[in-house]
Amino acid sequence: MHKDQVDGVGKQIKGAVKDAVGGLTGNEKLQAEGKADKVVGKVQQKVGDAKDATRDALKK
Repeated sequence: MHKDQVDGVGKQIKGAVKDAVGGLTGNEKLQAEGKADKVVGKVQQKVGDAKDATRDALKK
């Protein structure tokens, strides 16, 4: 597992919490930040997946 994958999952979780809290409190800015954090986390996780796949391919 690559560091980017772990960091990406962490950002997704943080984003989900912000999104939920923003929704519950009616804070649209916080909710939007949460949605953005989730997207950034997904992208970072995919970058980590690609790095792992590349590393595995080079080992063969």
